[in-house]
Amino acid sequence: MSLTPLEEIGEPFYFIVGNAEDAGFEAPPNPLGQSLRTWVRSLGGQQKEAVVVNAATGVTWRFACDEGAHLGGYDKAPNPLTYLCTGLVASYMNEITALAEQRGIELKDLELILDNFYWREGDFRKGTMVSGSFPPELLAVCETDADDQTLNALLYEGVAAAPLNGLALGSHPSLFNLVHNGKQITTTQVTPLGTEPYPDPGDKFSKITRMENSPAVDGLISFLNDSHPRYAEFMAQRSKDPELTDDQLLIHMNSSCMMRPDGIKDIIKKQGGSTAAPEWSYLSEEANGFGGQGRAPDAASLISAGIGLCFMTQIGRYSHMAKLPVGEYSIVQDTHFSLGGASGGTGKAAVAKPVETHIYLESDCTDDQVQEIVGVAERTCFLHAFCRDDLKPKVRVSRRSKAA
Repeated sequence: MSLTPLEEIGEPFYFIVGNAEDAGFEAPPNPLGQSLRTWVRSLGGQQKEAVVVNAATGVTWRFACDEGAHLGGYDKAPNPLTYLCTGLVASYMNEITALAEQRGIELKDLELILDNFYWREGDFRKGTMVSGSFPPELLAVCETDADDQTLNALLYEGVAAAPLNGLALGSHPSLFNLVHNGKQITTTQVTPLGTEPYPDPGDKFSKITRMENSPAVDGLISFLNDSHPRYAEFMAQRSKDPELTDDQLLIHMNSSCMMRPDGIKDIIKKQGGSTAAPEWSYLSEEANGFGGQGRAPDAASLISAGIGLCFMTQIGRYSHMAKLPVGEYSIVQDTHFSLGGASGGTGKAAVAKPVETHIYLESDCTDDQVQEIVGVAERTCFLHAFCRDDLKPKVRVSRRSKAA
């Protein structure tokens, strides 16, 4: 059996980059405290790779992405929605546990269960499809002596302190630059960024090398199987789906996060709805100086990778279905978040700026056709919808029975 493009590269799918700056992957400006720059390139079909530089931590992660067979992928790596839901539940865990420690509240055996719901309607082939997002739903399960009022306040304030919450609340339409065959053209179907585009990133990916003596642990991202100690309980969970119209289809991402004894977050995820996808197991930890030891990808890097990868999936899907002749395509994306209100010590609710994306397309299409590709990609991208829609998370708690 022939190798897929990701496998042909011959590198692990996930690692810390040791030469990011020398390879041309520089950090972005950092106006709010935690900015990230994400480079994504298509490798053919639905396989992609992303490099994410965190300006706050100075750490750069390389990620791989694939889609399921229903989208023409090989299921070799997680899909974009998996990256975002994993990063989001890790971010909530960061803030809730930091706030609990600051307030002297013990949350024994804390598990966070997160449901992300997305919908889509219309005909993708005709370019009429649109996608949207429902508010995230978070369930905290723990044993604690805190009273209901104290516990609820902790959870709501912890969620508000999570960096991505600044992007979920309110409407933050993403901003775009577009370069087609080396020429900048002003976007007409998405909101223009209004700046000069970054230089075309070219083939920087081939220059990256893994960090020597990396602190990364084994098993950063892997298929979830029934040997996982929480597998049976997790697979039996089923949250109630939101009501949809007859024309809408649902995608339901369900994830669970608990702390391992070594302080690394252990996250498992499954996907349901109109399209099934493999289940995955993730590890996450913040960098040195930011509450962790940098042994696994941080929450903001996972989130930023997910947003960029989802948009790239939609470019590839629509151009293929519409039979528009697109060759190489890539993006450079900046995301700007504040530090966590609890973990970052600000004591404030999180804020964020709109996502800024520079698109580079080589094609035999007309400029108008490329505008159409970009417009459809933005309208059908679930994670740009997450940014665009005003989403107030729903939070509830379930108490574990105390051991006898």
